[in-house]
Amino acid sequence: MSLAPSERAPATVTPAGGGTPARTGRARLRRRRLLTRASVPYLLIMPAVLGFAIFKAYPIASSLWISLTTGSGDDRTFAGLANYRRLLEDPLFWTALENTALILVVQVPLMLGLALLVALALNSTKVWLRPLWRLGVFVPSLTGLVAAGVMFSVILNRDAGLLNWVLSLFGVDRVNWLGSPFWARVGVVLVITWHYTGYNAVMYLAGLQGIPKELYEAAMVDGAGPIRRFFSITLPQLRPILLLTVVLSTIGTLQLFDEPYVLTGGGPDNATLTVTMYLYNNGFKYFDFGYASAIAYALALIVSVLGIMQVRLMGERR
Repeated sequence: MSLAPSERAPATVTPAGGGTPARTGRARLRRRRLLTRASVPYLLIMPAVLGFAIFKAYPIASSLWISLTTGSGDDRTFAGLANYRRLLEDPLFWTALENTALILVVQVPLMLGLALLVALALNSTKVWLRPLWRLGVFVPSLTGLVAAGVMFSVILNRDAGLLNWVLSLFGVDRVNWLGSPFWARVGVVLVITWHYTGYNAVMYLAGLQGIPKELYEAAMVDGAGPIRRFFSITLPQLRPILLLTVVLSTIGTLQLFDEPYVLTGGGPDNATLTVTMYLYNNGFKYFDFGYASAIAYALALIVSVLGIMQVRLMGERR
């Protein structure tokens, strides 16, 4: 018995992509819920978050675990804080930390002071060809660290170096720049200062150009001289940039590796051995990755403490 047309079951239309209409509708609903105004920013930053988790967060956590173990390769044994206790009793680590701190105390104020003077000179309207001078000051910071180290190893050579030849013109005896503990440290400071002074000077120059000229004009009307204007207007207005450069220079100096490694290899007599060089030696010469990781975390702690102290001392006071 055949059914009438009105009694027949309605035809089911299959979507082009396959699946039932109800399932397709639920998929569309889920996509709509996923792609909302609030969720789109999180979806856009998801690749960066995944990259950070895989290439940054995981290695950091893994090195923390390694610092708590001893052994080599996959044959590692949990040792607790043994590597950190060894660190406190290691005289060579304290020598490296002392060398790094000495370079930091001498080099950072010297470099930033020179950078500020250079920025003030380049900001003056009395200097001719200012764009050319600005380019010349910034070029050294574009030089690779290893290339700079190799170049200065030739310049500071005791027998055939350019610097000793210039000094000999004034009757100064040859200086053993890379063979004497004192002069080797001076050589490292010279290289770092040459390389980074222009970079910091450009940052200071940008800050100087952002200071309203009306402040200087009002101070001149009140009778303030150049020194008074410098300490009352220039330095306070440059405080955020000064803080940034001090923190970045401190972190960079505490992580100093390339220049002393190329110039002296840490010598003579460990006079230029830095913390990062000692970390490198333990990790990639002696393959003691547990101890090297402990050194890395000790250095990270020192950097964090100094950074917080500098922000507290130089930050804006409310």
